[in-house]
Amino acid sequence: MKISVISVGKIKEKYFVKLIEEHKNSISKTIPIDLIEVPDEKCPEKLSDKEMIQVKDLEGERILAKIPDQSIIFVLAIDGKQMSTEELKKKLKQYNDQQICFIIGGSLGLSDSVIKKAHVKLSFSNMTFPHQMMKVMLMEQIDESIKHIY
Repeated sequence: MKISVISVGKIKEKYFVKLIEEHKNSISKTIPIDLIEVPDEKCPEKLSDKEMIQVKDLEGERILAKIPDQSIIFVLAIDGKQMSTEELKKKLKQYNDQQICFIIGGSLGLSDSVIKKAHVKLSFSNMTFPHQMMKVMLMEQIDESIKHIY
């Protein structure tokens, strides 16, 4: 198994960066993991629906360009399937010999083009969380799962 995590935007908060790095180091002792950040689209606070779609589409193009070939794609989406840690472990074990790519969208979410590529739509909660925090939470879950798979 090899894992990639593609996220929109750069994590600026040092405490989040430190936690993500700790999990990356732990995971990489067992399997290869790449963390890929694509730039977020700068935009005003108030956007029309059309402008929101345009922003998500631009970010989506950047994401799609970074997905490794032959990846099993997990997108984080509020309307995705909620899984327990145990269920996520089983799902990752199912793809044990493949490239897995997790995708975290920007503040507006993911474009339809990215969501359509997904093999798995994963939701951590019905609540909305900052994408910086989601990256920490995702890394912790991957770390926990890998420890039990290998």
